[in-house]
Amino acid sequence: MPRLLALTGSPSVHSRTTVVADHVLRRLSHAGFETAHLAVRDLPAADLLSARRGEPEIRRAVEAVAAADGVVIATPIYKASYTGLLKAFLDLLPQDGLAGKTVLPIATGGSLAHVLTIDYALRPVLAALGARHVTAGRFILDSAVERGDGPDRLRPEAELDLFQAVDEFAEALRAGAALTATAL
Repeated sequence: MPRLLALTGSPSVHSRTTVVADHVLRRLSHAGFETAHLAVRDLPAADLLSARRGEPEIRRAVEAVAAADGVVIATPIYKASYTGLLKAFLDLLPQDGLAGKTVLPIATGGSLAHVLTIDYALRPVLAALGARHVTAGRFILDSAVERGDGPDRLRPEAELDLFQAVDEFAEALRAGAALTATAL
């Protein structure tokens, strides 16, 4: 069973990006994948910013990425780019830290003016880290994440669009696993 890791780069505890990542993980879990979530904000800030790769929590986080078959990278967009928090973590990965992995980039933001950030800012970094396949990402407007008295949810049209990307990601993972199995 392929292992998936959602890596979220939001500094906020009440993050819309985390709501979206949780939707992705639930969908993938129901599809039979083993899932885990790593919120970069939960890592020790001093160790993260000082690039202390040997510290236990940082080492475990990097190992979690290495052990995953697929990675969902979810980030809010601030100032037309993914978060510095996410960048600090990605900088800790080895040069080939995403080698052989299928990656689904997800971004949230307040305006459609930032929709190209996935392709022009995030995708090149993921490719530079050796990702085998970066699937078509999705940008979710902050306004599509509804908060209320009950559980946070996505507006139906945003959820359908997101789930299309998740299903394509799952198919790419299965295809990659099949290729790997036949190569062995």
